[in-house]
Amino acid sequence: MAAAPAIAAGLLSRRSLLLAALAAAPAARALPARALQFPRDFGSHPEMQTEWWYVTGHGRTRAGREFGFQVTFFRSRVQATQALRSAFAAKHLVFAHAAVTDLQARVLHHDQRIARAGFGVAAASEADTDVRLRDWSLVRKNGRYAARVPAGEFTLDLHFTPTQPVLLQGKAGLSRKGPEEAQASYYYSEPQLRTQGRLVLGKAREVFELEGSAWLDHEWSEALLHPEAVGWDWIGMNLDDGSALTAFHLRRRDGSALWAGGSFRTRDGVLRTFGHDEVRFEAGAPWTSPRTQARYPTQWRVHTPAGAFEVRALLDDQELDSRGSTGGVYWEGLSELRDAAGRRVGRGYLEMTGYAAPLRL
Repeated sequence: MAAAPAIAAGLLSRRSLLLAALAAAPAARALPARALQFPRDFGSHPEMQTEWWYVTGHGRTRAGREFGFQVTFFRSRVQATQALRSAFAAKHLVFAHAAVTDLQARVLHHDQRIARAGFGVAAASEADTDVRLRDWSLVRKNGRYAARVPAGEFTLDLHFTPTQPVLLQGKAGLSRKGPEEAQASYYYSEPQLRTQGRLVLGKAREVFELEGSAWLDHEWSEALLHPEAVGWDWIGMNLDDGSALTAFHLRRRDGSALWAGGSFRTRDGVLRTFGHDEVRFEAGAPWTSPRTQARYPTQWRVHTPAGAFEVRALLDDQELDSRGSTGGVYWEGLSELRDAAGRRVGRGYLEMTGYAAPLRL
């Protein structure tokens, strides 16, 4: 999961009319089960309301300096403009977020973009993963992914090579996100991506050659959040032994779980999909953002059929303010996974939404 385009309460900006148009979509329908087909389903699905491609990971230099990174592209269908014939009608919006966690400097750098699709400014191909927003891009070619993100405080130029088959989340790629059948998405992951590339950082344009691993999620849906849900907590973890763990829950206002799910796949490819009553998140001590005063649990105990794990953020302050694009504030950052004995068993990303304000989708 990734923080999907949202309209924060009280948000007024030059983007408000475009964002408000997203709310004019018809009621979501239950998605039919279907076999995902590749490479077609690597590409965009413009008939669907919301879609995102989400890459997170970490890299290390030869000298041992470590970084986390996140690159996310969103596509949103603007229902109110679909019948318009004008080439200038904003029928789809493309958003992008990118962030770099510098563990040595203890700082998070992030940036964001938004544009209407068309005119060579923004596009999402239907044939394969090829999403572009001005000079930012995520492209799949010859079985590998390349992300190019020249942002304000950093530039990412990374390549991702799959080492395992695609992981279909939920029931063969149809993943429930709530108690009603309409609250679902088509969803697959590509964990354990071998990562190589370059990070250019700061005003000094310091260059770091990185090697590491990454995780890619791709989801598309017609669904809105259940009215009782205010946000979610999600982890995607590459384990050191080659296995992969996904877990999430959606929260009510009182913090109780409305829905949960996830999966565990061993290095040998044995997949266990979790039922909504088989995952439990227990929050640890919170960190309070000095900017928004939101309180994020940056440590979690996550109970799954594959075992109990502890999730620890490697930097507390990984809060992202996306009010300049998708409208919300959320926490997303590089974290460590430990087993029941406290031993590190993997790394990945933790995402927490709905803490600064209830998420509105």
